[in-house]
Amino acid sequence: MSYIQFDKLQMINLGFSLNRELLRTNRLGAYTCSTIAFCNTRKYHGLLVCSIPDFDYENHVLLSSLDETIIQYGAEFNLGIHKYPFIFEPKGHKYIRFCEFEPIPKITYRVGGVILEKEMLLEENENRLLIKYTLVDAHSPTKLRLKPFLAFRNVHSLTKANMEANTHFTKINNGIRIKLYNGFPFLYMQVSKQNEFVPFPTWNFNLEYIEEQARGYEYQEDNFVPGYFEFQIKKGEEIIFSAGLEEITPSGLKRSFNYELSKKIPRANFEECLRNAAQQFVVKRGNKTEIVAG
Repeated sequence: MSYIQFDKLQMINLGFSLNRELLRTNRLGAYTCSTIAFCNTRKYHGLLVCSIPDFDYENHVLLSSLDETIIQYGAEFNLGIHKYPFIFEPKGHKYIRFCEFEPIPKITYRVGGVILEKEMLLEENENRLLIKYTLVDAHSPTKLRLKPFLAFRNVHSLTKANMEANTHFTKINNGIRIKLYNGFPFLYMQVSKQNEFVPFPTWNFNLEYIEEQARGYEYQEDNFVPGYFEFQIKKGEEIIFSAGLEEITPSGLKRSFNYELSKKIPRANFEECLRNAAQQFVVKRGNKTEIVAG
């Protein structure tokens, strides 16, 4: 049993789920952080946030969020959630049935007869996010669509739609690479399964971060969406999405995910919980080992 878990009633209550956050880090100082409903409420939130050498190793949000959509017989069910002026849209949190955090974050969604699990982790020594999708149950042909929201900005600032952004991408093995601005590394986004990337470049305007608003700071920004990945997924199938600073062989993504998962400390008692929490602050850069604070 997970030492932290939340049920459907808690997850669909935004007053509850938006006030509880998850944080996962790695040895390079990269992190993934959001609310447990995966609706970003702070400018520090993001799925892949890492330090950039050309910018004094300060943390930058590259991949802000990733919207999943379940498709059956042309009907689309978006599992994402964002805050815009006066509205939350889409309202994917209503499909969440269960959320647990042992040994890694796992969200269970249910849309009619479709049950989809999402698990996520950061590689320990690489700036790479891995998300595993498992189709637990489905009674009809099912597609999964993944739509990335890109920020490419410092964690202390916000971004707006602009003409300086390089919105072109290059196709790579089972994915794309993209770099919005000079000085940033390329972001490589790949899927373990062969897929179709549909170009649909657009700026997603006026995303709001309610915690920044409550503190009296700037709280609206625009994210760039280059398009979306789409592929068939069968009952029992596991598919891995990767976002990192280097290209990877898609066929090795499942092996990488399982290897990283095997290194997680089981939190079965207080000592193991403390060890797990303490190591979140240890960062290694070259020959230096540092403690992150603040």
